[in-house]
Amino acid sequence: MTIVYYTDQIHMHGGLERVMANKLNYLSEHTKASLHVVTFQQEENLPCYPLPDTVNLHDLEIPYNRAVSFLHPSNIKYAYTHYKRLKKVLKTINPDVVVVCNYEYGFYFIPFLAKKKNIIKEYHSSRYFYNLKRQQNTNIIKKILYKVTDYFEAKYNHIVVLTSDELNYYKSENKLVIPNAITHFNSKTANLTNKKAISAGRIAPVKGFENLIWAWQEVAKRQPDWVLEIYGDGEVDYIDKLKAQISKLNLNNHVYFKGATNNLEEKILESSIYVMSSHTECFPMVLLEAQACGVPIVSFDCPNGPRHIINHEVDGLLVEKENIQMLAENTLKLINNEKTRMIYGKQGKINVQRFSEEKIMPIWLNIFKNN
Repeated sequence: MTIVYYTDQIHMHGGLERVMANKLNYLSEHTKASLHVVTFQQEENLPCYPLPDTVNLHDLEIPYNRAVSFLHPSNIKYAYTHYKRLKKVLKTINPDVVVVCNYEYGFYFIPFLAKKKNIIKEYHSSRYFYNLKRQQNTNIIKKILYKVTDYFEAKYNHIVVLTSDELNYYKSENKLVIPNAITHFNSKTANLTNKKAISAGRIAPVKGFENLIWAWQEVAKRQPDWVLEIYGDGEVDYIDKLKAQISKLNLNNHVYFKGATNNLEEKILESSIYVMSSHTECFPMVLLEAQACGVPIVSFDCPNGPRHIINHEVDGLLVEKENIQMLAENTLKLINNEKTRMIYGKQGKINVQRFSEEKIMPIWLNIFKNN
């Protein structure tokens, strides 16, 4: 069996990149499949997460300007080049299975380029806001584009989403739920005594870090010895905006941007609380990693992922989305009660086992084998 994973790049730290690397490592170890990753903007960069030597990397080298839409004239001019190069590499590889992880031109090309193959579309982000816009939009052009997307989704053998909530946002009948898997369960457990909370992810507006910083202003007033560390890289302008916010709120000795790390697990083990302030999340791997380290979580109950991982008042706390005051209060609740932190952390380490590779990856193997 020959399997292709198709995406834009695998050199930037992110949930999709982490999940793909995990799957490729599992497939390399447990199957004899020929494994390939096709990207279009990897260039000369190395993968950010380790991949087995058996994985073959192919980059189409399409110079899109990612600061603007793929439909911008400066990008549309590369669409045909993208099509030709993708067609050539797929013909050369001749895969049995193609897994599409992105949503751009390749999403539309592959149903035509991989006919009679087992083609699968993975969605790694929530469609909650997309669905709201679709319901509210009266623009005839937008309505046509929505219908076009529905048409192409129906061309895939499977549309894979991460939670049952997400099923409601797709029109086709070829949809199923497969949550992300965690690769291993750390033998170590955080001692939860360090006066440190942590958050991580690509630094982009969807992650709502400005709300987390606002919440930490209240935390710092009442627990000035506690610090917040934020790990990740991303949009420079947004990072600068957040750093200016930290300075304005006099939080320079309380909130720290630590940049990207290749050893997030170690950083989580050094913390006592994981905090998530995203506007939307589909199935954040970092929450699984926090639970595997025995670290309790405080998170906005944003659409739609955290509620499928966190059991409220069992292994963490879910907070009304966008309620900054409640995010602060619930973080303080864990700061002020070490016993509760310990109970939640211990239970999280037990509960996360339902997302083990041994339980999740056989589902993938089954759909790979059945067209």
